[in-house]
Amino acid sequence: MSDEQRLVVPGELIAKKTEKLKINPRSYMYIHIVGDKIYAAVPAVVILREDELNVIPLESTYVPKQGDLVIGLVRTYMISHWELDINSPYPGILHASNVLGRPFIPGKDELKDYLDIGDYVLAKVESFNRLKDPVLTVRGDKKLGRITRGKIIEIEPSRIPKVVGRKGSMLNIIKGDTGCEVEVAANGRIWVSCPNEELEDIVTLAIKLIEKEAFTAKLAEKVRVLIADEKHERGLI
Repeated sequence: MSDEQRLVVPGELIAKKTEKLKINPRSYMYIHIVGDKIYAAVPAVVILREDELNVIPLESTYVPKQGDLVIGLVRTYMISHWELDINSPYPGILHASNVLGRPFIPGKDELKDYLDIGDYVLAKVESFNRLKDPVLTVRGDKKLGRITRGKIIEIEPSRIPKVVGRKGSMLNIIKGDTGCEVEVAANGRIWVSCPNEELEDIVTLAIKLIEKEAFTAKLAEKVRVLIADEKHERGLI
């Protein structure tokens, strides 16, 4: 079944509810349901794929979800935890014991010796229920922790699925055609580490193209052409 995709404005009828229709859980934030009718709550792109409804806002705010990979920026620290800007109305809480791998010892441990203000951290959302700020973790995966190299690119969180692509196809193009490491976080931040700054700039251009033209035809082809042209112009091929 081919995808049905269209732009909608607030108040526009999107679809009628049926037993077969499944609504992506994240889409509930962007719709109103009245009886058996589903209306748009924000300007968005509606995608209907195999009886699953996805509503992707044109502009979005990241709302944490347990298990999400996020890139946080250390804004401040308290006695036993750091507060991270995770590009959301909710600050991410990272406990010292989680970073240290042992109980925090006041008077002995200095938080800034491990993470300081301005550091970026790759983490996962361990828990969140809207009543308390999300708790983050850097345990359980060796790639998690302080980011020490590369650059951070920021885009609209709603465009993150487009950067990844279906089954990772778009991300594989970017990584394969540049030889760069790329970690895509759910909160609209992307970590890129390349052999040189020229390639980092090219990856940035590719990601910004995806953000700008997310719902246009032949996007993967456009990304491939952009990367090839930029590499040629910069003498990288």
